[in-house]
Amino acid sequence: MNRLKDLREDNDLRQVDIAQKLGISQRNYSYFETEQTALTAEILNKLADFYKTSVDYLIYRTDNREPYPKSLISPNDKDLF
Repeated sequence: MNRLKDLREDNDLRQVDIAQKLGISQRNYSYFETEQTALTAEILNKLADFYKTSVDYLIYRTDNREPYPKSLISPNDKDLF
């Protein structure tokens, strides 16, 4: 994904820096950035939190870089739905 590379470079970071934050190897991160491996929900959430943006922004569903407000529903409330 070029958006991942753009965000990384905008923050003057190397692939190895992001990989360390994610707890993965630089090679695995490289595969995400070049779309050789699909991003998992866990990695997408971590990247969105790290860059203070939304998952939708990372996967091109929006061009709005602002993060969404945190949910008022706690994980324990999900059983209600």
